[in-house]
Amino acid sequence: MRVASLDRLQRLLAKLPGVGEKTALRYILRLLENDGALARDLAEELATLPNRIGSCERCGHLAERRDHLALLCAVCTDERRDASILCVVARVPDVLALERAGAYRGRYHVLGRLLSPLDGIGPDELGLDRLLRRAREDGVREVVIATPPTVDGEATALLLKRELEASGVAVTRIASGLPHGGELEFADPITLGRALAGRRAI
Repeated sequence: MRVASLDRLQRLLAKLPGVGEKTALRYILRLLENDGALARDLAEELATLPNRIGSCERCGHLAERRDHLALLCAVCTDERRDASILCVVARVPDVLALERAGAYRGRYHVLGRLLSPLDGIGPDELGLDRLLRRAREDGVREVVIATPPTVDGEATALLLKRELEASGVAVTRIASGLPHGGELEFADPITLGRALAGRRAI
């Protein structure tokens, strides 16, 4: 027997990345336990989320909204971060991944998209003028390009390199190679090639 309300919620949850219909159903059944207390708490948080979280006005990362204050994220307001190093990423999840790693102490610039002529995304859609202005006005000495090693990511990296080097800023690219614990036999040729090209003394 189908339950219309359950079906609607299942379809909505299944639109989230990594959530299929079976996982969505498990989530719903869990939310219905304990008289729906978890469901009510979750609903309240989700309903107010757009009013509490926005994009940082400086870098594009997630920021908590505060009355009458500029919308700045925790990274941009942290005076302990090295403002002379700027890491350019494609999207917010990339910032979260780098922060989890804990190996980077500079600041970020989130493009929000990658260069993709087939999708109608050209240089003008990347907001490069904002990035160049930050590099110039914030005393940035190095820009680390951390776009993904895809066709669009590499094209974006090359464009950024050309634009930034013209302004006199040092431009570096994150290395790419084998993951920790990975086996050579399962690596693709491009990853292996980059791992060899980026070899270093031990």
